[in-house]
Amino acid sequence: MKLCSVTKIWDKSAHNAFTDLALYRGKLYCVFREASAHVSPDGALRILCTDNDGQDWHSVALIEADFADLRDGKLVIEGDSLFLFGGAAMHEGKGEGMRSYCWQSDDGIHWSAPRALVKEREWLWRITPHKGYFYGIAYYCHEHDGYAALYKSDANTDFYPLVEKLSQAGYVNESGLVFDEEDKAICLLRRDPLWLTDERALLGESAPPYTQWHWQTANCRVGGPVTFLYQGQLYGVVRLYDGRVRTALVAIDRQSAQIAELLTLPSGGDTSYAGVVLSDNILMVSYYSSHEGDCAIYFAKIAL
Repeated sequence: MKLCSVTKIWDKSAHNAFTDLALYRGKLYCVFREASAHVSPDGALRILCTDNDGQDWHSVALIEADFADLRDGKLVIEGDSLFLFGGAAMHEGKGEGMRSYCWQSDDGIHWSAPRALVKEREWLWRITPHKGYFYGIAYYCHEHDGYAALYKSDANTDFYPLVEKLSQAGYVNESGLVFDEEDKAICLLRRDPLWLTDERALLGESAPPYTQWHWQTANCRVGGPVTFLYQGQLYGVVRLYDGRVRTALVAIDRQSAQIAELLTLPSGGDTSYAGVVLSDNILMVSYYSSHEGDCAIYFAKIAL
């Protein structure tokens, strides 16, 4: 593993964070939240584009909502369309807590009106397309009856629950979901010690139809997980908390659920929430970090 380059691609707002990355029609698109603070009512989803392999980026869209703080946009390609999924922290009087929304585009520039997904107060985190369907894990934050749920949808984004209570092992929340060559689903599930519960991540696997899962406890806490498979090995880009908080490329052992740090990206403080695009042997990564001052968006290339 070798870090080839890192470039700061956006720092125009007071707080720029929570990224994702997609290669759509030969161009790279990066989405992130821009706002006045890490938690503030004015969050909007900015979309950048580059057509020269990440050398130059320009803004092509800004998704705003007068009813909510928009957070954690995720880009998904299905057919000829580019989908944007995101969470909305509802403004007072506009709804209950969190809602999940979807937008659709045929060019990455012009976007449909938002469409509400799943249940109120459920946050549909990261969407993974597989064999013509969308799969995603939503979570509901509550001390006594919080949970993570597995959802499935067609390209019309009509989601229905496959497993309504996928996990209730502590404060389960963000996830990285991938499918291997044998059609097994693999999930890296974040946990936090919000109610003095176990903070170590969970690693789950399931065979079709993905209704029965086997879970293992990992050896560390992670944040903002995104996972991918390369040459049969499971990897992730996550926030690590031991010692200095940082964004790192990690290897994940599917047999033992052990997470091993392979490469640390230039990062620190408020950081992570990466997007990844794998092209041949080059991993392209978007992420955010405050190690140079205010939170900014970075784009890295890693030779695998």
